[in-house]
Amino acid sequence: MIREIKTYPNKILKQKAKRVGQIDAEIKKLIDDMAETLYAKGGAGLAANQVGELKQIIVVDIGEGLKILVNPKIIDKKDKAIMIEGCLSLPGYEILVKRPEKIVVEYLDRQGREQKLKASDLLARVICHEVDHLQGKTLLDKLPIFKRWTIKRKLKKIIK
Repeated sequence: MIREIKTYPNKILKQKAKRVGQIDAEIKKLIDDMAETLYAKGGAGLAANQVGELKQIIVVDIGEGLKILVNPKIIDKKDKAIMIEGCLSLPGYEILVKRPEKIVVEYLDRQGREQKLKASDLLARVICHEVDHLQGKTLLDKLPIFKRWTIKRKLKKIIK
């Protein structure tokens, strides 16, 4: 089922997601819905709070197949690169963001098995972006205060 993407200023985007305990049928359904939503909306990644669920789950596909990360934790970061990023929750905006070029992330897979993934370049960037969402952070939090304030005002005018 395709879910509605929560967009700024929805308060759920500023809340921290909770760790997933057991990966049961309900969690697997949420994962399936998130994957279907990701593909329908043409994104590279999606965090559960972007579809209204405060659970630590992200789905990512940069053209190399779907990756499902439950309770993702970035345990190592190397190098930095600046690139333009967009976000399904901030439609129409692209922002220059500095992120690690290489990461190592620990997570649970769909079956609840512990996994470790070394990611670089675009995959590392997308995972970091989605993990930020799970921490209640959006691209706007990466901006200097004045620029953030200006974009927030524009977004609020569009909503009204």
